[in-house]
Amino acid sequence: MKKVLADIQSGKFVRDFMIENAVGQTYFKGTRRLNDQHQIEQIGKTLREMMPWISAGKMVDKTKN
Repeated sequence: MKKVLADIQSGKFVRDFMIENAVGQTYFKGTRRLNDQHQIEQIGKTLREMMPWISAGKMVDKTKN
């Protein structure tokens, strides 16, 4: 936490964030891809498919938005 706070206070966090976005978010997208392949995500997807009431109560109507 102290290192993260130091990065924020020094401006390093923002510089790294801007560079990451400038090059197409390669690290962010790679991390997201790895997380999507994690076993808990695969099981969660299967479980959500078994619960139709979850998708029925969504706040966003994708047919309209």
